[in-house]
Amino acid sequence: MDLVKGTVSVVIPTLNAAKYLGRLLESLLAQTRPPEEILVVDSASEDGTPGLCAGVERVRCIGIRREDFDHGGTRHMALEASGGDYVLFLTQDALPRDEKYIEYLLQPFSDDRVAMASGRQIARPGAPLAEGLTRAYNYPAQSHVRSREDIGRMGIKAFFASDVCSAYRRQAYEAVGGFERPALISEDMLIAARFLLNGWKVAYQADAAVYHSHAYTFREQFVRNFDTAACMAMHPEIFSGIPTDAEGIRMVRYVLKGLLRKGRLPEAVRYCFECGAKLYGNRLGAKYKDLSREKILRCTMNRRYWEREWQGEEAAENAGKNG
Repeated sequence: MDLVKGTVSVVIPTLNAAKYLGRLLESLLAQTRPPEEILVVDSASEDGTPGLCAGVERVRCIGIRREDFDHGGTRHMALEASGGDYVLFLTQDALPRDEKYIEYLLQPFSDDRVAMASGRQIARPGAPLAEGLTRAYNYPAQSHVRSREDIGRMGIKAFFASDVCSAYRRQAYEAVGGFERPALISEDMLIAARFLLNGWKVAYQADAAVYHSHAYTFREQFVRNFDTAACMAMHPEIFSGIPTDAEGIRMVRYVLKGLLRKGRLPEAVRYCFECGAKLYGNRLGAKYKDLSREKILRCTMNRRYWEREWQGEEAAENAGKNG
C-alpha cells in the first residue's frame, strides 16, 4: 500500500495506566509506520504511570492536575503541543491489533478531503459476549468514508466516531476550530459532525483495529448515556431532527439475537436490564434542563464539568449585575 506522506504524533491521555502503558508504548514503537513522537498526558496518576515514559525514545509526558482534565480541552492542548501533520489519539486501555495499525489508520488521508479517521474496536479476549457483540455491531469489518451528503441516509451514525483510536489531519482540525472545549463527553462525535457540516469527510478504517472493551455496571451505563444525551441536547444545531432511536433498536436486536443464538439466556436477561439503564439515562439526559442541579450531579459521571459551567454562569451573572 502507498504510504501517506507527513509526520505523525500520538497522544495518550492517562490516569493510573501503569498496567496498560508499557505494552501500548512498545506496540506503537514497533509499528511499520512508527510515530515521530508520543505524548502521554497524565492526570496526576498515583501508580507510577509517568515513570514508564522516562527515557523511552520519542515519548514525552505532560502532567496536568486531575481536576483540570477535560475531554475536549485536554486533547486540544495536547494536539497543540504536538508537531505531527497527523495527530492520532488512543485511550490508555486500547491496544493495536498488529504492527500495521498506524499505517492502516493513515490510509484514508490519501483523499485530501478526509479530516478524521477512526479505527475498529474489537473486544478483548474474555470480555462478556454482549460487549463483544456490541463492538461487532458498532465497529464492523467493512471500511467506509462519509460526507455531508450521507447524513440524511445514515442519521446519527454519520457522526459516529471514537477517540479510543482516531487520527486527525491537523490542517482540517485547525480549520474547524478544534474540539469542543470544555466538553462534557463525545468530543469525537461533535468534531466529526463539525467536519461533515463544513464540507470535510470522515472515515472509518476497519483494518486499523485495536483491542478495547469494558464490562460496565448498570450504574456506569446509566451515567454514560445521561451525559451523551445531555451533550446532544446542548447542540440542537447538529442533532435536532437527526433520528437516534431506530439505530439503537437495531443494535439491541442484533445483540439479543447473538446472545440467544449462543444459548446465553441469563446474559440476554442481563442485557435487557442494561438497555433499560441506558434508555433511562438517555431520557433524563435529553431533558437535563428540566432537572435540578442536585439531580444532574447524581446522574453524571463528570461532576467537574457541570460545577465549572455553573460557576462560570454565576460569575457572568454577577459581572452583569455589577456592570
